[in-house]
Amino acid sequence: MLILGIESSCDETGLAVYSDTDGLLAHCLYSQILAHRQYGGVVPELASRDHIRQIVPLIDQVLKQANTKLANMDAIAYTAGPGLVGALLVGACFAKSLAMSINKPAIGVHHLEAHILVAQMEYPQLKFPFLALLVSGGHTQLIYAKALGDYELLGETIDDAAGEAFDKTAKVMGLPYPGGKFLSDLACYESYVQSGIKPFPRPLLDRPGCDFSFSGLKTHALQTWQKSSQDEQSKRAIAYCFQSAVVDTLLEKTRRALLITNAKQLVLAGGVAANQALREKILNFNCEVFYPSLQYCTDNGAMIAYTGMQYLKTENFDKNLQINVLPRWPLAKD
Repeated sequence: MLILGIESSCDETGLAVYSDTDGLLAHCLYSQILAHRQYGGVVPELASRDHIRQIVPLIDQVLKQANTKLANMDAIAYTAGPGLVGALLVGACFAKSLAMSINKPAIGVHHLEAHILVAQMEYPQLKFPFLALLVSGGHTQLIYAKALGDYELLGETIDDAAGEAFDKTAKVMGLPYPGGKFLSDLACYESYVQSGIKPFPRPLLDRPGCDFSFSGLKTHALQTWQKSSQDEQSKRAIAYCFQSAVVDTLLEKTRRALLITNAKQLVLAGGVAANQALREKILNFNCEVFYPSLQYCTDNGAMIAYTGMQYLKTENFDKNLQINVLPRWPLAKD
């Protein structure tokens, strides 16, 4: 079976073709970062318009790369939520239209579930149940994945997501948008030692549970920057302190979740899963750790196609042709 995946939840348009026998056949991605950089963040209306402009050429491109035709698809998978409503509607409308044109089903995929499950695409040995640390610009969650479609939320951020805090802290120091990667690249232990800046607090570690909070840490970084000499060494020192605090907090809460679930396998997913410091330190846990390749950490069509294929094989999906997206859509069911 073949499936076409369409990702359009925010500021990246991703397309992919996945085969249940041969795996990922092709994927392509268009990023809108440069279009939004001048505004310092994503402008929803611009994002929706860019999806409209890019989605048809990308569909043609991915089908050509996969050496197949739209008529050969057994289903069309698309991101149904969560995300920006306008951006989601672009992908949903195209997906439903394509599905109707070839008389095949359209499968709405949960964006966060896809982030978690894409690790299985690369590592077939990853089996349910497992623990997932999902860290991105919009979400920071610890999720116990019991089975396909069955997830338990163990903890989440009560304010800013980790990726959002990275980007906002980077913006304070004048780094380009999105600044998370730039901040991570600047982090330098030697500069931290020489600067005399004190270690940053580890939020909520003095309280039980697995919830996160990064808003106060972001404010602490702002105040430290304002009191510093605001030179390159200060940037590197603050970047190191901030990143260390975030990584340590994520790891401690993950350790607690591992004890709660007794999980033997752990997935690191989402855009912040590309952070090298986090990738290195998370390997110290006494369990199998999996994280996707860098190209599958950020939003992409491959994760939508793979997750859609899992539901296609079980035939457990909504077959209604009505176009319906969910900008807010909890992964864990009450």
